[in-house]
Amino acid sequence: MTTTRRLVLAGLALPFVARAEAGWPSRPIRVVVAWPPGGSTDVAARLITAAMQPALGKPIVIENRGGATGAIGSGVAAQAAPDGYTWLIDASGQVVNQFLMTRLGFDYAAAFTPVTQLTLLPALLLVRNEAPQRSLADLVAHLRANPGQESYGSSGIGTGSHLAAALLLKRAGLTATHVPYRGGAQQIQSVLTGETLFTFSTIPTPAPLIRDGQLRILGVSTVERTSAFPDAVSVAEQGYPGFAIGDWHGLLAPAGTSASMVAAMARAADAALRDAGVRERLTLLGAEPVGQGPDAFAAFLAAERQRLGNFIQQEGIRAD
Repeated sequence: MTTTRRLVLAGLALPFVARAEAGWPSRPIRVVVAWPPGGSTDVAARLITAAMQPALGKPIVIENRGGATGAIGSGVAAQAAPDGYTWLIDASGQVVNQFLMTRLGFDYAAAFTPVTQLTLLPALLLVRNEAPQRSLADLVAHLRANPGQESYGSSGIGTGSHLAAALLLKRAGLTATHVPYRGGAQQIQSVLTGETLFTFSTIPTPAPLIRDGQLRILGVSTVERTSAFPDAVSVAEQGYPGFAIGDWHGLLAPAGTSASMVAAMARAADAALRDAGVRERLTLLGAEPVGQGPDAFAAFLAAERQRLGNFIQQEGIRAD
């Protein structure tokens, strides 16, 4: 092998960041996860960041700072120095919390620079298997015949499960009572026991119950169907064109972080999301890999803030 060829190959083997910001990173990188250990955001964050480390050349240390629908962890990251050593992995609280909470102390849009959307998590519209409703049309007909008499569960006020159901009811011109629970497990249990008639839920918690025949899927909340249950028809396909709402995971930087560092982290994350093993494990979590880079993620966040912010304000939904 010639000396020139060795130098070319060595250059290609350098981490993404070596050509992005001289001397960075020189120590471990902290990624604040704005959700508790063990949840879908934490599991996805650990999986993806582990696959990013070879490209970055330094360890990534996860710091879980859960609470207040992601607002506590986001507040920690918002106050961090924009030096490339603190990053944030968050979910849909990034676009809704500012409309739900009055005492945040920071502005999400101003506090962060989008890096890349990591995943999209479709939500499933579910009823218990014993329920007579076998389709979305059946559910709509029942709710229309019994206005305000049925209830739906969610994992909390302003969460994706709450907003998905509220959006559907708004689109269909229906009413039902919202019953917020303290988490996804209680929310699903309420449907199984008949305490609530229906709910929207991301996939990991209800998946075993669906496969065991205890829960029935009436629709998928995203425009595209989910690979976890490819036969489940989207709400949009059932007479509600454009209906789309789901949770997601995203990587962000404190505002002011250099563009070259942001680009390097985006490249590392997007490469991790193309790894077959990472994609397979994300699918098991009910997450669809995305990874489109800073510009696409910024456009997504802006559109979601406008769309969901308008809806939350119109409906008068508050979390505090």
